[in-house]
Amino acid sequence: MEQRLTLMAVHAHPDDEVLGTGGVLAQAVAEGHRAVLVTCTNGEMGDDAGGLKPEDEGHDAEGVARVRLAELEESVSILGIEHVELLGYRDSGMVGWSTNDDPRAFSNIPVEDAAARLAELMEQYRPDVVVTYDENGNYGHPDHIQAHRIAVAASESTGIPRKFYETAVPRSGIEMMFKAAKDAGLDLDDTELPDDFGTPDELITTRVDVSAHVERKRKALEAHASQGENIFLLRLPDEMQAAVFGSESFVRRSSSVDADLPETDLFAGLRD
Repeated sequence: MEQRLTLMAVHAHPDDEVLGTGGVLAQAVAEGHRAVLVTCTNGEMGDDAGGLKPEDEGHDAEGVARVRLAELEESVSILGIEHVELLGYRDSGMVGWSTNDDPRAFSNIPVEDAAARLAELMEQYRPDVVVTYDENGNYGHPDHIQAHRIAVAASESTGIPRKFYETAVPRSGIEMMFKAAKDAGLDLDDTELPDDFGTPDELITTRVDVSAHVERKRKALEAHASQGENIFLLRLPDEMQAAVFGSESFVRRSSSVDADLPETDLFAGLRD
């Protein structure tokens, strides 16, 4: 029987687990391996009912957190993830928001403190593979950057993960997706991405075919309905969703096992 391996994904907010890692997490479970999701914040700075933003009168941060954590529970159930760990830090909000100054915000917690808590989870679960964001949090979000920092620190201090990956969105894929969306007549004028969003294709080391789990990813994303205004991918035509959701890309930053690049499997070099 194949050795049971453990994949740990370290994410910032409820809903982050779906797009970049929902497929590999679901696939790990389907193959009989263990998937562990660590969610660092409760997502307080998400949209409230009626689309209220954190700066709007009536926005209930604690209420938003309760809704988003309930949505997370549904999402992980759809993906089949049985092990979910909540660090419970406060959402920092987008870069430049006044909420960045809250001393309770995740991005203001000393890295060594949060990393120590994550290290305890690594000691508990003994992950073979850890996945998180790149050093810029993929698009500059303070909580994503902090998640990267603590994942690196915990991995280095424990020495447990044998492979470490950063999620990646190929720039070529972004261009294709936006062209297809516009060709389909979708109005994306309210969808803004930083100019440097996405990873240059030549830097991507690992592309995993998760097409068998497209429907799970779609349903898991739909579970985060309170944030639906921000999830424009659900507005894409079905065939485009299948293309976007069917592949997940990564940059391998470290590996203590022999595994040639490029890869098509996060567990490459680890399977018996």
